[in-house]
Parts: sequence; C-alpha cells; structure tokens
Amino acid sequence: MSYEKLDDLMLKTYPKKVYRKRDKSIVVNNPDEAQEIQANIRTIPGMITQRGCTYAGCKGVILGPTRDIVNITHGPIGCGFYSWLTRRNQTRPESETSENYIPYSFSTDMQDSNIVFGGENKLKEAIQEAYDMFHPKGIAIFSTCPVGLIGDDVHAVAREMKEKLGDCNVFGFSCEGYKGVSQSAGHHIANNQIFKHVVGLDDSRSDAKFRVNLLGEYNIGGDAFVIEKLFDKIGVELVATFSGNSTINSFENSHTADLNLIMCHRSINYVAEMMEKKYGIPWQKVNFIGAEATAKSLRRIGEYFEDEELINRIEEVIKEEQLQVDTCLAKIKPNTLGKTTMLFVGASRAHHYQELFNELGMETLAAGYEFAHRDDYEGRAVIPSIKIDADSRNIEELHVEKDPVLFSNKLVDKKEALMAKGIEFSDYDGIMSDMKAGSLVIDDISHFEMEKLIEMYKPDVFCAGIKEKFAVQKMGVPLKQLHSYDYGGPYAGFEGAVNFYKDIERMVNSKVWSLVKAPWITQEALNASMVKVH
Repeated sequence: MSYEKLDDLMLKTYPKKVYRKRDKSIVVNNPDEAQEIQANIRTIPGMITQRGCTYAGCKGVILGPTRDIVNITHGPIGCGFYSWLTRRNQTRPESETSENYIPYSFSTDMQDSNIVFGGENKLKEAIQEAYDMFHPKGIAIFSTCPVGLIGDDVHAVAREMKEKLGDCNVFGFSCEGYKGVSQSAGHHIANNQIFKHVVGLDDSRSDAKFRVNLLGEYNIGGDAFVIEKLFDKIGVELVATFSGNSTINSFENSHTADLNLIMCHRSINYVAEMMEKKYGIPWQKVNFIGAEATAKSLRRIGEYFEDEELINRIEEVIKEEQLQVDTCLAKIKPNTLGKTTMLFVGASRAHHYQELFNELGMETLAAGYEFAHRDDYEGRAVIPSIKIDADSRNIEELHVEKDPVLFSNKLVDKKEALMAKGIEFSDYDGIMSDMKAGSLVIDDISHFEMEKLIEMYKPDVFCAGIKEKFAVQKMGVPLKQLHSYDYGGPYAGFEGAVNFYKDIERMVNSKVWSLVKAPWITQEALNASMVKVH
C-alpha cells in the first residue's frame, strides 16, 4: 500500500495540527536511506495511546521483577494495585525460606487527609511496618502523581529511615506518573537510583572464568530461566540480571562482571553506560528472542572471551538446541509461510520478535514502539543529533567518574583490541535497519490508527498489549499479547522459540476468527425515523 493511500485513509481524518504531528511519527521504511522519525514526544491529548506512565516504567518494569526488595508505592491504592503482578514476572527463590515479596502489593494507601496535610509520616510508618514484618535487605519507595503535587520528600524519608533501621537499604524514586513522556522516563529514573544506591556495594568476586550481566531481561513468563539454563550449559556465570529473577545482592555485585549484555536497549542502556564509565565494563547489544538471534548472541559471548574451549562448548550447545527448533519448524512453517503480522510493543520487543516471525516465514507489515527514542528506530549513530527537550531535562543526569580502585583498564584494553578486529561494542542499529522496504514504522500508535491499519492490511496476527487485545480480537484478528504473554511463554532462547512457533501456528490457522462479527453486522438493524408531533 502506498503512503498516499495510507494518508488518505488514515491521517487526513485528523485536524490539520494533529495531522502535522502524526505525519512525522509515521515512516514508510527504506533501509537504504537515512530517515528520521519523530519519537519520545508527548501523546496528543484526546488520542487513545498504548503508553504507560513514568511510575509504571520505574516500579512495574525495572524494580517489579526483583524478589527481595520491598517495593512500597507511596500514593493511592489504585496505583499499587495496577502495578501488582500485571507483567507476569516470575522468580525462583533459592529455598522455601528465601525472601520473595513479588506476590505482595505494598502501598501507603494515601487518603484525602494525606493529600491535604502531607503523607510523609504515613510513609515512615509503612516503612517501619514492612521492616518489622519482613526484615528485608532493601526497601524501595515509588512516588505517584499526588506525591509530586503535594511535595512529599521521599528521598529525605528514605535517608532518615535508612539511618534509623541500620541494616536495611532504603531508597526512593521520584517517578510521579506525569513526570515524563511515557514509561521510558521511569526506566531512566530507576536506572539512576539503582546505580546510585545499590550497584557497587559488594566487591566480592567468584572464581568463575567468564562472568556477565544481562540487562533488559524481565523474566516474563519465565524467559530468564531459559537464558540462565543456556548460560549454565556453556559455562558462563550470570552475575546479575536487570531485573528478571533478580535479587538486591546481585545488583550490589554486578559491577564485578566482565561484560554487560543488553537485551532491551531503551529500558536499561543507562546502567550499562554508567557502569562502563565508572568500572570500565564494556557492553554489547544482544537478543535471545529467536533461535538464530540466540545462536548469534551466544557466539558473541565466545567471541568476546576469546577462549577456544568456551567457543567449542557454545557450538555444541547450539547444535544440540537447534535440533528441536528444526524439527518443530519443519512441521509448522508450511502452515505459517506467507502469513502477515504487525507488532506494536514496548521498545525492543517489536524488533526482537520479528526474528521469530521471520523464522516462521511470516512478513512484518508494520511495527513500532510505545516509548522509544529516535535511536531505538534509527540506531545510536543519531544520538548526537537528538535535541534535548524540557521533558528529558526533567530527569536527573548522574555525574559519573572513574572509580579510582575498581575501574578496569584491562577490560578497556580488551575492548579496544576486539574493536580493532571489527567486533562491535556500545552500538545498536535500531529497528528500521532490519525491516523491509515499504513496511510501516509508527511511533506511539493511537487506537484509531491501529483500527485503520487492521482494516486496510488485514494482518493474520497483531502483536500488542492487554489494552488493545480485545478491541483487536473483536475485529476478527488474533492478538498475541507480548507484554505479559497472557498464559504463554517462555519465548526466549531455543526452547522459547519452539513455544512461540506452536502458539502462533494455532492462532493464525484457527477458524474462529472468521466467525467473529459484531451483532449489527450479522443481524438486521432496526430502522426508524423521527416524526414531528404537533
């Protein structure tokens, strides 16, 4: 479909001012040209967006999967309830007596009187109560919109309670929901405070030969378990995952790793960059979604450590794991070949999952992110040209310097030597470089645009979140929920790829979707006319 037709059928419905704004956020992709997309700007008022708030990005995404930090929402109960277990973050405590606070929803439950007279005393009481009940090693406080409006100082409360409790690390996040353009602001705020208050507190180091951190993996549906199993098989120690199946101890010790691997580029690249500045740990972009992508990422690890035994072990594991993938694809691919999909999911997922659809022989017609920045679309080369706006300035930028004791010149030298051989670090080419010419790239898609795309293209499966799920399915198109997988997963690694193949094959070949029609389409409507009665 040409852009002109898309323009006529979708964009020209908007008022002129809205049209001019949305036109910049929709691109017909051409990988051979440098293209600019408008991203990371506020959603136009009145549009139904897929985005979440700053609080959701901070508490729900980054800290939510950590099992032994008590996460207290300072605000009305609705915010705490909203972020409670909605992402299906899984964890695996070491024993029955190990701490696991993920099943709990902690909130100060602010009432009208707290809004009028302040809620700091109530927050102190909540921290004390949580400490008395659980004696956790860490307590995190998350500000919601009312807290920012009335001026409660969660950081002052955290400092006071940390000093009072003594053996509990208490820290706060100024992550009021309105504070940024989207949940992306919450990710940045979470990265800053975790780096400032937690990373680097434990300098102990195991004697493992190969040690890495995995950043931007949140263990939705058990993804992290699959990746952990692969790392065990190849003989690589996973020091910390930010933050799927994670603990506060692993965060404290993460600065001792030799390499950072980034999955979700948008949500966690800040920590990786700060760790490189302070400790000299290089980072590489990886992807464990898709069998081919997983194999490529494992090989990057072997390439980095330059160990022949490790490299051989990685190849053995890939060969072993690929058997189940090939067997499954041989059976399923004939039923998915030529089918079409669209993906509008949080930053990196709409990119990563195209790998799995490519393996199924399916075509991605359109894709985009909810909370991405331009570099997530166009690649990190454009970062110097991105203008810093007021919303971005609203987020604290930490001043990070080399640690005089722990900075590793050895890792810096290793990175430079490998770069001389053509190995890439601190780089990401973005989603547009991997998408076909003519495909659509849309940032912060609105509900209206989503419906129009489905009407025009009629994809075989649509990938988005829970807010869009039922509206899409009422249009007769199956929706694959890629924020929390509904009841599916894991989808990471080779094992996850097989699970995904099976789920998608069932969805796109089910006859039920052709039977989904609204009553006013299938039934005769009642017609009437008005008659003026004198």
